[in-house]
Amino acid sequence: MVTRILLVMLLLMATAGAVVAYGDPDQIARARENLTQIFGRSTTASASTSTSAPAVQIARSQGGEFAFRAKINGVSAPMVIDTGATSVVLTWETAKAIGLPTDMLDYNVDLETAGGHTKAARLTLDRLAVGKLVEKSVPALVVQRGQMKTNLLGMSFLDRLESWGVRSDTLSLTGYPDVTGSISTSSRHRRPRTVVD
Repeated sequence: MVTRILLVMLLLMATAGAVVAYGDPDQIARARENLTQIFGRSTTASASTSTSAPAVQIARSQGGEFAFRAKINGVSAPMVIDTGATSVVLTWETAKAIGLPTDMLDYNVDLETAGGHTKAARLTLDRLAVGKLVEKSVPALVVQRGQMKTNLLGMSFLDRLESWGVRSDTLSLTGYPDVTGSISTSSRHRRPRTVVD
């Protein structure tokens, strides 16, 4: 494809050079129009291949939390944003519901929750989607049975975004622009994220 474009450009430049050499004003004008159309088309094609960054907005609930439903490994589950949590944290019940091997996990991570001290197990979620924002291989923790009532979307997900922040009781999450044809941002180069107050 690149070779073909280069050949067309060389041919056009040679034609334009020949026209200039003969000094025919009509031919020069036509050659200029042809070049403008080709470069215009090329610019338009380039612009259409890039897409805007995926974004999600979540309104604050009456309880003051940013609650929503995420898809964890394809299964819908309620979550709450928690910027104080270093990781995504799942309840034992949610982990069981989405098919994670809760009985085989090693609960050896000390964890402080709103309800006090508990133990958690490390694992990696294949896929975690919040609206249009999709991340793969997300580190997460699962707490022991009955120790938490809410799943937390912590920094192991938020740190992968281009930006996130709160304005007027609305939390905005913005991923990186899609340049590969898939929505997931996990394989793209990470730039420093922006936090908007």
